[in-house]
Amino acid sequence: MIRVVLPYHLRNLAKVDGEVTVEVAGMVTQRSVIDALEARCPTLRGTIRDHTTNKRRALVRFFACGEDLSNEPLDAPLPAPVAAGVEPYLIVGAIAGG
Repeated sequence: MIRVVLPYHLRNLAKVDGEVTVEVAGMVTQRSVIDALEARCPTLRGTIRDHTTNKRRALVRFFACGEDLSNEPLDAPLPAPVAAGVEPYLIVGAIAGG
């Protein structure tokens, strides 16, 4: 099971408390985790990534094991501790301002 931590507003939208766990068959990548998350919580479709391009939304960032994975390829394998369920995959709402 992959552990996913969502920001407060996405937890509310998905109607979940705390971490969400998803099961991924095959290689654990950002794409496979987000696909599994959207399958489990359909209300999140389009909030994390664009419907058409599948690119992450501008104010959403991805982290795992202390690394910013936001600009990494979606099909690159996630770190082993995330794939093993030891460490969570973090989806974080970025803060913008001026």
